[in-house]
Amino acid sequence: MKLSRTGRKIPVAMAAFTLFLAMGLETAQAQSLDIPSHGWGLSFGNSKEFTGLRFNFRDSQVKRITGINITLWQPHKDNTEAVVEGLSLGLVPGGAHLRGLQVGLLGVAATKSLAGISFGLLGMGAGGDVTGLNLGGLGIGAGRDMKGINVGGLGIGAGGNLWGLNLGGLGVGAGENAAGINIGGLGAGAGKNMIGLNIAGLGLGAGERLAGINIGGLGMGAGDRLAGLTIVGLAAGAPEVVGLTIAGGFVGGKSLRGLQVAGAMVHVIKDGHLAGCAVSPFNYIRGSQSGLSIGIVNYARSVTGLQVGVINIVRNNPKGLRVLPVFNTNF
Repeated sequence: MKLSRTGRKIPVAMAAFTLFLAMGLETAQAQSLDIPSHGWGLSFGNSKEFTGLRFNFRDSQVKRITGINITLWQPHKDNTEAVVEGLSLGLVPGGAHLRGLQVGLLGVAATKSLAGISFGLLGMGAGGDVTGLNLGGLGIGAGRDMKGINVGGLGIGAGGNLWGLNLGGLGVGAGENAAGINIGGLGAGAGKNMIGLNIAGLGLGAGERLAGINIGGLGMGAGDRLAGLTIVGLAAGAPEVVGLTIAGGFVGGKSLRGLQVAGAMVHVIKDGHLAGCAVSPFNYIRGSQSGLSIGIVNYARSVTGLQVGVINIVRNNPKGLRVLPVFNTNF
C-alpha cells in the first residue's frame, strides 16, 4: 500500500514515522498523549493521573497511576507523592507508594512504601515500609518495617521491625525487632528482640532478647536474655541463658537455667546462679548452684545439688569437705 502527497508516493513506514513524530511533538507540548481519554486508556508521556497502559521516560510530579506503568528511568526528585498500583516495569521503577507487581531491571525504589511482589536485579528499597514478596539481587532495605518473604543476595535491613522469612547472603538486620525465620550468611541481628528460627554463618546478636532456635557458626549473644535451643560453634552468652545451650567452647552468663553443654567451660559470673545442669570440662560457678554439674573440674561458691567430676570444689563447705574427688555437695 502507498500514500501519495504532492503527486509523489511515500512508503507506509515513512507515514508511520511521521505520525509518531507528530505524536511526540504533541506529547511534549501537552505532557502526555492520552487515548481515548485524559483519564484512562493508553497514555504516552508524563500523565499525572491515569488508569490503563502508560509509557513514560521519567515520571515527574505524578499523583496516581493505576494499571501498567512502564518507565525507562527512575523518577525525578519532585515525584514525591506518586501512588502507582498494578504493574510497574522499567530500569528503576519508583514512586512514593508502589503497590502490586514491581519489576526493575536494575532496582525498585519507593520513597515511602513498597507492597506486593517486587523484583530488582541489583536491589530495592523504601523509605518507609516494605511488605510482600521481595527479591533483590544485592539487597533489600526499608526505613521502617519489613514484612513478608524477603531475599537479598547480600543483605536485608530494616530500620524498624523485620517480620517473616528473611534470607540475606551476608546478613540480616533490624533496628528494632526481628521475628520469624532469619537467616544470614555471615550474621543476623536486631537492636531489640530476635525471635523465631535464627541462623547465621558467623554470629547472632540481639540488644535485648534472642529466643527460639538459634544457630551460629561462631558466636551468639543477647543484651538481656538468650532462650530456647541454642547451638553455636564457639561461645554463647547473655545475662540470662535459658533452655538447652550447646557450645563448642563457652557458655556464660549471670543466670543459667536449663541444660548448658560446652566444650571448654560453663561460666556463671560473680553472685550469679546455675539452676539445672551444666556439662563441660570446667564448670566455674562463681555464685550458687542448684542442680547438677558434670565435668573434670567443678567449682561453686555454694551448692544445692551435686557436683560430679575428678575435682569438685564447694567454697562454703566446712574445711576438709571443700575439695573432694568423684562428687561434692552441700555438707
